[in-house]
Amino acid sequence: MILYFYSIILGIIQGLTEFLPVSSSGHLILFHQFLIFDLADNLTFDVALHLGSLLALIIFFRSDLAKYIKAFLKKIDSHDSEQKIAYFILIASLPAAISGFFFESVIEKFFSSLISVAMALIIGGILFIIFEKISSQKDSLENLNFKSAMIIGFSQVCALIPGVSRSGITIIAGLGRNLNREAAARFSFLLAVPIIFGAGIKKVFDFSFASLSFSQRMIFILGFLSAFISSYFCVKYFLKYLKNHSLIPFAIYRFILAGIIIIYIFK
Repeated sequence: MILYFYSIILGIIQGLTEFLPVSSSGHLILFHQFLIFDLADNLTFDVALHLGSLLALIIFFRSDLAKYIKAFLKKIDSHDSEQKIAYFILIASLPAAISGFFFESVIEKFFSSLISVAMALIIGGILFIIFEKISSQKDSLENLNFKSAMIIGFSQVCALIPGVSRSGITIIAGLGRNLNREAAARFSFLLAVPIIFGAGIKKVFDFSFASLSFSQRMIFILGFLSAFISSYFCVKYFLKYLKNHSLIPFAIYRFILAGIIIIYIFK
């Protein structure tokens, strides 16, 4: 029964921290330090979290994704803004997808320590403050150009380091290219669809639901549902929040969490 409870808690943590700019991997590594049961490294559970978050994104952005897929399949038109964004999503996903495929395990090996997570949280928080101050935040998603899309895409590579936050670093990159907060976050979340899909597919090849025991199936279902629900509402309300609020509270949260980690390390 305790495993079921942990699967729900970890699913909620994954769903919230995957899309809030606070680092899902950093939180899961930290939670793993206090977790008696080794769910954090469980393939079944990992697949459930990825699929839950992915389904939440697909449902939330279903109309946008339908438009972009339709535009992508049409004849090339340089004046079609929806087609342009569709191409940008695909192209900007490639740097992180390629880097993750070849180097994810190596990067995690060198940067998965608690002190590395704490430093990444602090650096990310500082960048939030800097770019909130210097960005004009004047552009909508329709103003995105190829150069800006590629800068945002390459910034995702940094998110392979636990504690950086994929949504955080891509939103920062978007602000750096003068997108407004909501546009930067929206493009970040749209980029997450192929990235999470790719990460999930990579793990699914080693996964068979039919071979699971009843307990493992329950862990999968509870993790999937909790990640799906928390992801959906997180995306919905975070986009609303960014219309009128800054990222400074998330910078402060990152500093506090980093401080807790450092105190834990050196206690």
